[in-house]
This record gives sequence, C-alpha cells and structure tokens, in this order.
Amino acid sequence: MRPVYLDNNATTRVSEEVVSAMLPFFTAQFGNASSMHTFGSEVGGAVKNARGQLQKLIGAAHDHEIVYTSCGTESDNMAILSALETQVGRNEVVTSVVEHPAVLALCDYLEKTRGIKIHRIPVDAKGRLDVDAYRKALGPKTAIASIMWANNETGTIFPIARLAELAHEAGALFHTDAVQAVGKITINVADSEIDMLSLSGHKLHAPKGIGALYVRRGVRLRPMLRGGHQERGRRAGTENAPSIIGLGKAAELALEYMNDEQTRVRALRDRLEDGILQRVANCFVTGDVEHRLPNTANIAFEYIEGEGILLMLNKAGIAASSGSACTSGSLEPSHVLRAMKVPYTAAHGAIRFSFSRENTEEDVDRVIEAVPSIIAKLREMSPFWKGEENTTAFQPTYA
Repeated sequence: MRPVYLDNNATTRVSEEVVSAMLPFFTAQFGNASSMHTFGSEVGGAVKNARGQLQKLIGAAHDHEIVYTSCGTESDNMAILSALETQVGRNEVVTSVVEHPAVLALCDYLEKTRGIKIHRIPVDAKGRLDVDAYRKALGPKTAIASIMWANNETGTIFPIARLAELAHEAGALFHTDAVQAVGKITINVADSEIDMLSLSGHKLHAPKGIGALYVRRGVRLRPMLRGGHQERGRRAGTENAPSIIGLGKAAELALEYMNDEQTRVRALRDRLEDGILQRVANCFVTGDVEHRLPNTANIAFEYIEGEGILLMLNKAGIAASSGSACTSGSLEPSHVLRAMKVPYTAAHGAIRFSFSRENTEEDVDRVIEAVPSIIAKLREMSPFWKGEENTTAFQPTYA
C-alpha cells in the first residue's frame, strides 16, 4: 500500500521536473557562474533565468531584488541583523509570539547578548495578530518589524500588507517570513510596502539547502557572509547553481499550479477535516479557519498525546506532524497553540496535516479511515478520558 505523506509544511518531495532541470548542472554545465569563460557564462545565464522565475512567483519588480541564500533561516537572520546594523539609532524589533524558531531564537539571542529590545505581539484564540498591540509597539526606536505571512502550524494568514504600512509609518523596515506562504497563495511584493521577504526551496518541491531573501530596491542590506562579490556583494560564496536552477523551476511550477493549490488541494484539506470531525468526538480545528493556507489542517484531539497519534499513524503508513519540524522533537506543547491559549489537554494532542499538489482523495480517505480507531485506542489508555462524559470538546472563544 502506498504511504500517505501529509507533512509538506515540514518539507516537500523534490519534483521530477525540478530534478531534470538540475541534473545538467552537476555534470555538463559545471562551471562557476562567476567565471568569464563559456563554462561559467552558461551557468551564469541559467542562474539569471532562475532569478527571473522566482521574481515572477513573488511579483518582484526587478530580478536583482532576489538574493539567494541557503535556507529560510538564513534569510530571516539576514533581514533582521541587517536592519539593526543599517537603521542607525534604532535598536528595537517587533515580532509575534507565534513566529518560526528561525526568528524567535534569533530575537531571544539578540535580547540576551546585545540588549536589543524585542516586542513580542500576542495573538487571539484564533491565532490572529493583535494589530492594536502591534501598532503601539512600533516607534522611533523600531529598526524592523518581522511578522510571518502565514503560520507554519495552523496556516493562519496575517494581514501583511497592512502591517507593512504601519511599520513604514513608524519609519521602520518590514520583513515577512513567507516560507510557508510562497507557492500556496498569490504574492505580489511590488504592490506592497514589504521591504524584505524570506522563502525556502524545500517547501515548494525544490531541494533542501536553497532559499532566498527578497530585498526591495533601495533597501540597504548588510551582508552576513563576506568574501567574493556574488549576489551583487550581498551574500558571498560560490553560487549553488544546481539548487538555484531547481528553485527557479520549482517557482515556475508553483505559479503554474497555483489555482490547483487553492481549489483542489483546499478541497482535499476540507474533506479531511470534515471526515475526522464527523467521526471523532472532542476534537477541533485550530487557527483562523476563514483565513489560512489552503493546504494546512491542524486538528487538536483532546485527552491524548500527539506523539502517540503520530507513532500509530506512521505504523499505518501515514506521515503527519505535531507542529514545526524544527521543534517537533520537544515534549512540550507547541508554542503557537500555547500562545493561542489552547488548553493543555488539547494542545498536547494537536496534529498538523499539510498537503501538496501531489496528494489525492485516496490519501484523504486512508487518513479518515485510520484516525478514529487510533484516537479511540489511545483514549482507552488515557487517564484523562472519561468516555461519554466528555461530550463537549473545547471550542476557541473567537474575539
């Protein structure tokens, strides 16, 4: 029986088209893109073409606004650190409590070692940002506001365009970690006031180890890596040409399949949620169900441990996760669900199912068939489960 992979927010399978586009750049076209001879110029041209493909996906005005990096984490770090160095007299960062560890861990470090003031903006029970608190946190000392476009665990989408405008009104730069959003929803940075945007290739069927940072024309960027003149002097190091070409092809495909992502994939997610909620008591979908990524479902099952659910799903040939792949090894409930004030008895049993365009209705039906018996078995072993007495599951109080 074919395994079911529903952990695409952790990583996606590299598509065959992407692999085919990459292969020549390991052997036939192996030159250094910075070299002046034909071997190098051919690769340099392909790198430029890939930059254009990525430019189209995110709606950038110029291809040179794309800076290649190794991953989303590097892009996030580069944006925030650069802002603190280039925004003279500003030593504060505004972010949210539900950011990816790539942002939160850096902010913790800056606060402890450099005395940078970090404003962590709360969210409500639906995972929506407190915009009033965000507005109040912005001020003359704010170097940058960094707010994710969409949450990696719940899929909740933030009002990025408005948040960027508010940051600019305070004279601050605005950065968004769009690692989960790129390729799933339409993005047009040229029509916004976004200064910097992070993305990662392995979230959209490109290889691991390649990412990018969009930097709006005119925004100063202080490089973290110094050496050669690559990326217009903004990120030193020999270009990872095969992966860059792969990311470009993946961007082209993501644009081609955008409608499929927002219709068929969304329908698969909804089919999964409806099927599980109809068959399993005391569970609920977390996040903003009206404004979220089309591929993400985070379902909290009360009175059981998520680790047990994942182990039994895996035994049934189904891959899912309990949250961010960077923190899923922790026994603590997700920081995202804690920030949303999801009760401990439910937060511990939250499972994220994340789809890609490769998933099918058969995949969904397999999961719907497997989940009820898994939950029932685990609840039989749970000291907190009281059977029919637990007739009313927790429901978030939406403001």
